[in-house]
Amino acid sequence: MEFLYGARCASVAEIRQGISSPPSYSAVRATVNILERKGNLRHVQKGKKYLYSPLTSRRKAVEGAVQHLLRAYFKDSLEEAVAAMVRVHGKELSAADVERLEKAIRKLRKKEASA
Repeated sequence: MEFLYGARCASVAEIRQGISSPPSYSAVRATVNILERKGNLRHVQKGKKYLYSPLTSRRKAVEGAVQHLLRAYFKDSLEEAVAAMVRVHGKELSAADVERLEKAIRKLRKKEASA
């Protein structure tokens, strides 16, 4: 999907070429077919090729993936998920990153206090 968001439209062969360490052609084709059945992609036929493009916005796809991640690995606990991310990637956060996160938390606390 990420490749298709950038390319906007591509064949299975083009998708394979555009991703690092791609699986087999048939695996990409099968994945594209699943995504199309789920309503995430559509295709148009150009000659003998099927060209696929996203139907779901990148934002909506990311939100769905995050919801799935929360349900599957963190029992719907946002706090546990954020804590895990900080444990795994905390050293990669710059001071500016930490400040933005703290600002988002302060904003949320203000909103809760006024509700």
